[in-house]
Amino acid sequence: MNNMEARLAAARGEIPCDLVITNAKIVNVFNAEILPGTVGIHDGIIVGIGEYEGTERIDAGGAFMVPGFVEGHIHVESTMLTIPEFARTVLPHGTTTAVIDPHEIANVFGLEGIRYMLDSAENCPLDIFVMLPSCVPASPFESAGAELNADDLATLIDHPRVAGIGEVMNYPAVCNGDPEFMRRIALAGRKTVDGHSPMLRGALLNAYLTAGIQTDHECIKAEEALEKLRGGMHIHIREGSTEHNLAELVRIVTPENARFISLVSDDRHPDDLVEKGHLNYSVRLAIKHGIPPITAIRMVTINTARCYHLDHIGAIAPGYQADFFLTDTLQNCIPVRVFKRGITVAERGACIVDTGSVPPLPGKSMRVAPVTGESFRIAVKGPLVRIIQVEEHQIVTRQVIEPVPQKDGFIHSDPQRDIIKIAVVERHHATGRIGTGLVRGLGLKKGAIGSTVAHDAHNIIVTGLNDEDMAVAVQALIDSEGGLVVVCNGSVIASLALPIAGLMSDRKVEDVIERQQRLQSAVRELGCSVSNPFMTLSFLALTPIPELKITDRGLFDAVQFKPVELFLDSTNALHTITI
Repeated sequence: MNNMEARLAAARGEIPCDLVITNAKIVNVFNAEILPGTVGIHDGIIVGIGEYEGTERIDAGGAFMVPGFVEGHIHVESTMLTIPEFARTVLPHGTTTAVIDPHEIANVFGLEGIRYMLDSAENCPLDIFVMLPSCVPASPFESAGAELNADDLATLIDHPRVAGIGEVMNYPAVCNGDPEFMRRIALAGRKTVDGHSPMLRGALLNAYLTAGIQTDHECIKAEEALEKLRGGMHIHIREGSTEHNLAELVRIVTPENARFISLVSDDRHPDDLVEKGHLNYSVRLAIKHGIPPITAIRMVTINTARCYHLDHIGAIAPGYQADFFLTDTLQNCIPVRVFKRGITVAERGACIVDTGSVPPLPGKSMRVAPVTGESFRIAVKGPLVRIIQVEEHQIVTRQVIEPVPQKDGFIHSDPQRDIIKIAVVERHHATGRIGTGLVRGLGLKKGAIGSTVAHDAHNIIVTGLNDEDMAVAVQALIDSEGGLVVVCNGSVIASLALPIAGLMSDRKVEDVIERQQRLQSAVRELGCSVSNPFMTLSFLALTPIPELKITDRGLFDAVQFKPVELFLDSTNALHTITI
């Protein structure tokens, strides 16, 4: 008897199931109801709901039986964990599948980086599906470690765990019909094409949709999300460590449109994953803001599964993979026991199975030309400067114009006005290229902080009150093969090494969190006022996100999608302000 014959026999009740869950309150995502019953599972597949006998019987004790959660958009690299360690962290929270976009490591290692992530997931109990990065680099105005075109992506599009084409961030190229981007989108065929279009509205949004983009996770206002939903986009409501969009965006959710909306995390740090949870945290938050519990659960199960054509997961019904968890209440959504393909993988907050191992790295990722304090000196060339204004809890920034903070003909940080230097140092090809600028809103009063996590090209990003501390931070990052660092008075006072592409740690999540907490404490001692300084810093280099960003090539206007100068005179300052 082959596998299907055995499943059918078990479904008919002619042979015992492998596992039977009795006395459960089954969450039915199709009809939005909760039904008491018994579930039969055979060969890792749900074969029926009814009266079944099984080799193993588990009494749910009246607990809710919830489909395993499906993450629709996340960059695992941004958790700073490997895929096996990420799985060990999120399985206890009821996440049993993740659709990932590995464009962070792809910007460092190219196709080999994508294969590294696929290989890392090979023996992992968390199902991983990959969206092929469409924008490596994110734009032509920055220096990544690799470049990928349609021909490169074509070599992996038919991989069984590739779910489509990842977020297409270069919306000007798409809207203008750039042939190369049209080829990348066309590669998806019947698979999904993810979008990335912050603040895109009107005619340009129509062009973006006409090109074949199907999802968006960048909405920050309800009106924007509603316009995109009306245009046919599947809306991902993001709640990450920095991006807190859920409270605003759930205002658009209705019984009629909820099936076209998912809850995702995008970027989430390990301490948040452990302390708050993963998608179950988003479910709790959605319920708190008035979303019915089953609707919230649909938005992390069947909605996401259908969006990515994962037709075998996302529900508790015959023929679906037996991914589910038991919980005492839907409002708290804290799993008591998590099952993957009918096997217990986590109990009461702890993963109890081996989550696999990682393959060897494709190579080293730190190739940096020598840097000294002199590297960050900026001679004054005008009376006014553009400044990147940080927006707390968002990855968007604002552009502001201020009189230049100067001394002896050079720019100097001005902590009284909360204006400090920021720089991006190219780290992939040792070009020696450094982009310099100013940032406001971080609140630093002394020292410097630096990171090799700088979306999406992931060069070194460093900010601080003096050039010497900034140089010490850069050298410390080179010595550790990447990571995060805090420097004060010429000495490293806290650090977290990320030797895997300068993005991920090779340590357990507990160790990463401990070091992360030391970093947070050290940054607070420097006076930093933002809640998540390193994640905030990482997005200041992301060129597709408005308004003003910085790369190794200098400042970038993400609204007009073009490089801009740091210095202005009074004439062009007036023009800039009125754009």
